[in-house]
Amino acid sequence: MPPLLDVLTREHLLKDRAAASELLPRGEPPHVSLLRLCDAGLLQGGLSVSLGVRPDELMGPLTLAMGGAARNLKVVDVRERPVLELHVQAGDVTERWEVENLSALVHNLNDLYRDAKDVRAVAELGEWEDALQLWCIDKRLLPRLLRQPFFAPWNGRALQGSAS
Repeated sequence: MPPLLDVLTREHLLKDRAAASELLPRGEPPHVSLLRLCDAGLLQGGLSVSLGVRPDELMGPLTLAMGGAARNLKVVDVRERPVLELHVQAGDVTERWEVENLSALVHNLNDLYRDAKDVRAVAELGEWEDALQLWCIDKRLLPRLLRQPFFAPWNGRALQGSAS
């Protein structure tokens, strides 16, 4: 298996290889190193989101990181009871999403933009340092990344459907 930093560099997913090299301890499992890199802001498209952030608060930064048509998504209304409900508008389509947590938001966004080639898919890498590590990835890279042993996102099965 090629080292993690070699793969990330080859795919242009690393912001600063030297900083990444200094950050990673020797012998650390690669999937843990990926979490560490995301938390440090060294992954292109990576977001480290406090576990206390509400889904409606994450919508703007996440859709910006997803890019493409996702940047035009509008939150029309937010209802808090009994479950947080977002009313979103994407073009001419308006939907109601019950989003009890950040994972539900990621699922709904990936589902809405599954066929949009200009929108990056969102991988949930896991939790690290009391934050959820999210990685917005070009869908064309997903098939190669999904074959890498270091890439084991919580929503990996759902991402296989987004891989083009």
